[in-house]
Amino acid sequence: MSTLSASDKKQLRSIGHKLNPVVMIGDRGLSEGVMQELLRALDDHELIKVKVNVADPTERKALIEQMCGDSKSQLVQAIGKIALIYRPAKKQNPRLSNLVRV
Repeated sequence: MSTLSASDKKQLRSIGHKLNPVVMIGDRGLSEGVMQELLRALDDHELIKVKVNVADPTERKALIEQMCGDSKSQLVQAIGKIALIYRPAKKQNPRLSNLVRV
């Protein structure tokens, strides 16, 4: 997977600005159910916001890195407890993709 350029990230951030978090991760971290929902959301929408409800910033950063690695997605931006992540779909669905429905 190629890394995102600065201009790609800027474009994705502008699209992601109006999105609401679709997956919430709590203190228990990445359970199997949360991971399945994350993968489904990435397949459908490509660009999603994830709320990581972990108080410690170091733990939160590690959890976001693990989430991106496990889902083969890329972190576009992380501000506070919100992470914006991107993974291109194998077959884009124009009705669901956040990249097409702008």
